[in-house]
Amino acid sequence: MDFIAFAADRCIASGDLSTVARATKETLDRRGDVAILIFDGETSAPIEIDFRGSPADVLARLPNAAGEATIPAARGPGRPKLGVVAREVTLLPRHWEWLAQQPGGASVALRKLVEAARRTGDDKDRVRQAREATYRFMSVMAGNKPHYEEAIRTLFSGDAARFEKLIAAWPADVRHHASRLAAATFQQAASVDPAPANR
Repeated sequence: MDFIAFAADRCIASGDLSTVARATKETLDRRGDVAILIFDGETSAPIEIDFRGSPADVLARLPNAAGEATIPAARGPGRPKLGVVAREVTLLPRHWEWLAQQPGGASVALRKLVEAARRTGDDKDRVRQAREATYRFMSVMAGNKPHYEEAIRTLFSGDAARFEKLIAAWPADVRHHASRLAAATFQQAASVDPAPANR
């Protein structure tokens, strides 16, 4: 899911940004007094859209709309055809000495170190990002709902069954989206921190 829009506790649209913007514009044109919140479907970051004018005006102003001019990045040192970009790195002398002794030199050694760190941290980063997205959505949409604080604690402790029980009384659309976001957290956390085997 790319984006999702809520009018109060009801989901009015989900999908790509133009689909969500069009549905939101239609709702605003019918009911000008309704407050609508749009979220990034994965990160739960709030999305701001200018809804003035016609639906065509709204769609034309969307970020990355077709026909929007893109400014090419300034070229600098590096190998752009290979995707290599030169940047400044500040290290202590002992770090430079160690890098200089590595096969392939400093650049190759640094790339290997970064790739190894990414592989090690990817799963934990995904769990953290999923938790943050769930928390961000819940804090906006469910802060006044029953058992909110306990549900947040359960989200961070990783108890999926208790989490579902605590949010069961929430409005269906809010509950469904919070559950979808949290499911990614619980699944990934289980794969990163498997339960110890019984002895």
